[in-house]
Amino acid sequence: MQYANLLSRSDKMKQNTLYIASLTLVATLGGLLFGYDTAVISGAEKSIETYLIASLGLGSFAHGATISSALIGCIIGGIISGLFSSRFGRKRSLIVASILFFVSALGSAYPEFLFFTKGEPTIALLLTFNFYRIIGGIGVGLASAVVPMYIGEIAPAHLRGRLVSFNQFAIIFGMLVVYFVNWGIANGQSIAWIDDIGWRYMFASEAVPALLFGSLLFLVPETPRYLALQNQDSQALTILEKINGKKAAQTILTDIKSTLNVSSANIFSFGKAVIIIGILLSVFQQFVGINVALYYAPRIFESMGAAKNASMLQTIVMGLVNVIFTVIAILTVDRWGRKPLLITGSIGMAVGMFGVATMAFSNVIGIGTLIFIIIFTASFMMSWGPICWVLISEIFPNKIRGQAVAIAVAAQWAANYFISSTYPMMMEYSGGLTYSFYGLMSILSALFVWKIVPETKGKSLEEMENIWLKDQPKTL
Repeated sequence: MQYANLLSRSDKMKQNTLYIASLTLVATLGGLLFGYDTAVISGAEKSIETYLIASLGLGSFAHGATISSALIGCIIGGIISGLFSSRFGRKRSLIVASILFFVSALGSAYPEFLFFTKGEPTIALLLTFNFYRIIGGIGVGLASAVVPMYIGEIAPAHLRGRLVSFNQFAIIFGMLVVYFVNWGIANGQSIAWIDDIGWRYMFASEAVPALLFGSLLFLVPETPRYLALQNQDSQALTILEKINGKKAAQTILTDIKSTLNVSSANIFSFGKAVIIIGILLSVFQQFVGINVALYYAPRIFESMGAAKNASMLQTIVMGLVNVIFTVIAILTVDRWGRKPLLITGSIGMAVGMFGVATMAFSNVIGIGTLIFIIIFTASFMMSWGPICWVLISEIFPNKIRGQAVAIAVAAQWAANYFISSTYPMMMEYSGGLTYSFYGLMSILSALFVWKIVPETKGKSLEEMENIWLKDQPKTL
C-alpha cells in the first residue's frame, strides 16, 4: 500500500490536473457558501439587535443566542452528515446543502413572509428568523463535513493537503466576498435604512452563490471511494482513471477495496484514539476564539472608535489578511507537513490573543488592538483554519470515515456555538479575561498537536489506516 509514495514524476504528470482542479473548484463552492453564511451575520448583527432584540426588550443572552443560532443548525448538519454521506453519497449530500443555503438566504432576508407584518417584531418573528438561520446552518454543517471529504477522496496523496486547504481558502474568500457585499450595501446609507432594509439585502445576496453551487454539482461525479464502498467498482475505476491515469487507477482501487474488506463498520474498529484526536482537533479549532473575531468583527472595531461603515471597511482589511495567510498554508502544507504549521499557528494565536487581553486590561483600545487581532487571525488562517480540515478529511480510515467525520464536525460546531454564544456575556464580565482564555486555549492546542497528533504528510488515505492498526495502545 505504498503507491502514493512510489509515484514517479512521469506518473504524476499523467494525472489529469485540470480535471482534478475542476472537481475541487466545484466542491469548494460549498466552502465559499460556508464562509458566506457564517460571516453574513457580521454586517447585519447590529441591525438584528435593533430590530428583533432591543425592540422586544431582550438582553445579551437573546442577542448572543440569535447571532449564533445558525450554529445549532451546523451541529445538526454535522451530526447527520455521516448518515447522508454514507447512505446517499458525497455528491447528493452537497446538493441538499445547496438547497438549504438557498432557502435560508431568502427566509432570513424576509422572515415576515406569509405569517408576519414587516415592522412589527414579535417573539414569533424572532423565532422564525432563527429557524431560517438554523436551516442555513444545517447546510453549513453538511458542507463543512462533506466538502473536505469529497476533495480528500478524489485527490492524489501528494496533492491532498493543498487541495483540501483550498476549501479553507474558499471559506475565507466567501467571508471576504460577503464583507465587500455588506460594505457595499451599507456604504453611503443611513443607519435607519440599514436597520430597515439593508440587512435584508445582505442575507438575500447568498441566494446567488447557492444557486450556482447547486447547478454545478450536477456536472461532477461521485467520489471513487464512495462508489467502491457501494461495490460500484467499474464506475470507481473510470473516475480513478480520469484522475490518476490507467496505470495507477487499478492499483489504487485494489488498495481501496482491501481496506473495505478487512474493516468492520464499528466506529471504534481502529480504536478510540483516532476518534478522540478528531474531536479534540475540532474543539481546539473553535476554543481559540476565531469565530469571535469573525462574527463580531465590526462591533470590535466600533469599540475601537470606528464608525459603522469604517468598521466594515476594517473588517475587509482583516479579510484580505486572512486570504493571504490561507494561501501561505496552501503553498506549504504538503511541503512542511501538518504538525509544524499547526504548532507555529498556535504560538502566533497565543501572542495575538494575549496582546488583545493586555490592551483590554489596560483599557487601551486602538491601532494596537487591531494589530494583535490581525496577528491572531493571520496565524489561524495559515494553520488551524485549513489544516484542521485537512486532518479531519484524511486521518479516518475508509470504512468509518463518514461516521467519524460527522462526530468530529458535530463536536466542532458544538464548540463553535458555545464560544460564540457566550462571548457577549463573557465580555460583560471582563474583556481581558475573555481574550486571555482564548490565548490559553492556543497554548494548549500547540501542546496537543506536539504530543498526540500524527503527521499525515504524503500518506495515502489507505496508508493512514496502518497508523491506527499498528499501535493503538500507544497513540494516546
